[in-house]
Formats: sequence, C-alpha cells, structure tokens
Amino acid sequence: MPNLPISPYLLTVLLLIGSNGFMTTAWYWHLRFRELPLWQVILVSWGLAFAEYCLAVPANRYGSYVYTAAQLKTIQEVVTLSVFGIFSVVYLQQVVTWNQVIGFALIAGGAFFVFRAPL
Repeated sequence: MPNLPISPYLLTVLLLIGSNGFMTTAWYWHLRFRELPLWQVILVSWGLAFAEYCLAVPANRYGSYVYTAAQLKTIQEVVTLSVFGIFSVVYLQQVVTWNQVIGFALIAGGAFFVFRAPL
C-alpha cells in the first residue's frame, strides 16, 4: 500500500467523482453544440477521456487496497449516475422524472447489498 496523504477510502471516491465528471462531459457535452463537425467532437471527447483515465486508473489502483472489485465497480456506477444526474440537470437543462428517481433508487438499493456483509 503506497503512503497516501489521504485515506484510500476517500481518495478512491474523490478520484472516481473527478473521472466521471470528465467522462460524462466527454460523452454528452456536444449535445448542446450539434453544429460542430463530428470529427471535432470526437477529438475533444478523446482529450476529456484521457483526463478521465488519468483519474480512474489511480482510483481503482488505490481503491483495490481497501475495496473488493465488486465494491469498486459499485462505487463507480453510483458515482456515474450521480454525476450524470447533476450534469443532465445543470448543463443539459433536462428535468429529472420520477421514473429516473425510482430507477436510480433501485440501483442504490443494489449497492447496499454489495457493501453489506454476506448473507
């Protein structure tokens, strides 16, 4: 385990939040700029995805010392949905529906069982 200035539990989550911010932006930022040529959108998105990998790989490396692979993936999915929800409302200006809230809640319920002690 490398000597880190911050808890690997917290560092993992913070890095995943940052990486998901970049990846969500890479996938969806261009929806407000449909007049841009697709090749330009792809190049910008590749740059954003590179930044995402620079955060996601260390997140998973450091996180592997304190979380199982299933827990890491679960954290990543919950963070992805949270970041996407915020991005969707703030940047894309889309309304969150009750169906989405219920769907995300069901996924959060699944995350509960991944982190719960074995049955």
